[in-house]
Amino acid sequence: MIKVELERVHGDYGFEVKDAYGQSVKIDNSPEHGGDGFGVRPMQMLLMSLAGCSGMDVISILKKQRQNVTDYKTIVRGEREADAEPSVWKHVELEFIIYGDVEEGKAQRAVELSINKYCSVAETLRRAGAEIKWSVKVEKVIAAH
Repeated sequence: MIKVELERVHGDYGFEVKDAYGQSVKIDNSPEHGGDGFGVRPMQMLLMSLAGCSGMDVISILKKQRQNVTDYKTIVRGEREADAEPSVWKHVELEFIIYGDVEEGKAQRAVELSINKYCSVAETLRRAGAEIKWSVKVEKVIAAH
C-alpha cells in the first residue's frame, strides 16, 4: 500500500503533500474559498495527473516503436458538473502535440493505447463518469545530420 502525507504549511489551506519517495507538491484552495495562490487546486491536479500519466505512456510506446520524439506537450481542458457537490469532472479533452520524426499513425495508436488501456488516471476519471476525448497533432521535426 502506497502512503502519501499531507501537512498544512501555509495559511488555512496551504498544504504540502509528499509522496512515498519524498517528492512534494503544494496544494491550496481557490481564493474565493479562502486560499491565496500558494499551490495547485486539488481538482486541477487530477487533470495534471492525467497529462503526466498519459505522457509517460505515449513516450514509452513511441520509444518502443523507435520513433524519434524531440519534444512533447499535452493540453488538457476539463469541465466539471454544474451545481453539484461534489462536482466531478464530466468532460475532459486532451490535445497531444508530439514533435519529431514521428509517424502520425504510430502517434495516434500510442495515445489510443494510453487513454483506453494503460493510463490508470484516465480509467479512474472514466469510472467516475467523465467523458474523455483526445486529439493528436504531430509536428514533423527531422534532425539535421
